[in-house]
Amino acid sequence: MDYGKLQNGSDIRGVAMPGVEGEAVTLTQEAVEHIAGGFARWLENRIAADRPLRVAMGRDSRLSGAEIAGWLGRALAERGVLVTDMGLATTPAMFMTTVTEGYAYDGAVMITASHLPWNRNGLKFFTAAGGVESEDIRDILTGGAQSASRAPGSVETGEFMPVYAAMLRDKVRAAAGKERPLEGCRIVVDAGNGAGGFYARDVLAPLGADVTGSVYLDPDGRFPNHVPNPEDAAAMDSIRAAVLDSKADLGIIFDTDVDRAGAVLRSGEELNRNRLIALISAIVLREHPGTTIVTDSVTSTGLAEFIARRGGVHRRFRRGYRNVINEGLRLNALGQDCQLAIETSGHAALKENYFLDDGAYLVTRFVIEMACGRPLETLVADLAEPAESREFRMRITEPDFKAAGEAVLEALAQYAAVQPGWNVAPDNFEGVRVNLDREHGNGWFLLRMSLHDPILPLNAESDSAGGLRKIARELAPFLALQQGIDASAVLECAV
Repeated sequence: MDYGKLQNGSDIRGVAMPGVEGEAVTLTQEAVEHIAGGFARWLENRIAADRPLRVAMGRDSRLSGAEIAGWLGRALAERGVLVTDMGLATTPAMFMTTVTEGYAYDGAVMITASHLPWNRNGLKFFTAAGGVESEDIRDILTGGAQSASRAPGSVETGEFMPVYAAMLRDKVRAAAGKERPLEGCRIVVDAGNGAGGFYARDVLAPLGADVTGSVYLDPDGRFPNHVPNPEDAAAMDSIRAAVLDSKADLGIIFDTDVDRAGAVLRSGEELNRNRLIALISAIVLREHPGTTIVTDSVTSTGLAEFIARRGGVHRRFRRGYRNVINEGLRLNALGQDCQLAIETSGHAALKENYFLDDGAYLVTRFVIEMACGRPLETLVADLAEPAESREFRMRITEPDFKAAGEAVLEALAQYAAVQPGWNVAPDNFEGVRVNLDREHGNGWFLLRMSLHDPILPLNAESDSAGGLRKIARELAPFLALQQGIDASAVLECAV
């Protein structure tokens, strides 16, 4: 098969189990063994060692995870690697196995497909330098057959999640100066039957929190209750209900492998997307005045103003968690302090934590605020939110969808430059972003290419009731003339 089709940016993803009509299994035993060979060769080229390489391996709760771990471990061992299978784990914890004293693995592999359906799975790779890049994935996928034979390695079982949980507990205790600083606090966790249940049992409860009312902590790869995804409306409804039913002080929700998180305040107010970014930005800017906050391209005008009021520098960059993280790393290398790189999806990476997108570490920063008696509500009270917001996803029908999409964006840039009441944003790094005055929608829109799919997402926000319809009407004459895209949803909104 063409193994390159398994690449999903800086990850590998495929169909791992039969059972969904029209979706043939692509992450087969043969594919996993090929990938293992490619990773072993890739790692050998980066780790100068006169000893066998050591690799940690973990998985989330997916039904296919244990079988894939078996294939992967054996194939790596056949190439001379000493593999430690950590069992059920989180993606951030697997990275931490490469930098934690006493472990310091040469590499780590996490078997996960994040929030994708139950029949999917994938692999993420790490070294102590962080997650691999897209070009590394291409190298891994094309290099499996080139791996040299080595003296046989081994596969043994190990455990790292207790160590990782202790790190998070110790951070809260050090900040609060108490052994049980969460006594009297009720915090509920929704793990979505993924790998995040440990946070309630092994982090919050030992710190004194009452976690009664937490839901879906037990791993179940069928994900029978809701999609484990903080961006999903049903998932956020679930944690909101758990907070209100339990009269909790805070609700926390994770995606399947815990590299993303969202939260809910005691009032039921959701902390995701712009509000999530605002909360962690307020904390970071209090500790690091004037630092730069890198976000993805679809953050709101209100968030930019929120960061500016606190003396921060907002750099609105491209979508994709690796893009925002790499931009944060680049700025620091140039001498411009950047303490936070965060995407509206909930991927949040802090400089103090290896620029690792870690949902559990992110919410631990919120828990520290509570443990120190600082109400979370007050930190985001002045965030201005739009009256209306929406994302339209316009399908590109041309076979060469990238060329077709780029042609639409180029045409829109020219069109926008001469429209009354339109102001093309000067600090935009992705697609075409336009600010609209009060008469023409009182907000903004961003048209961009999807990272991987034949889709042109259109994000729009307005500070006025009825503003989205105005924005759609502003765009309708342009979109009606474009060939090869399905703009029906925008045109219907304009009616």
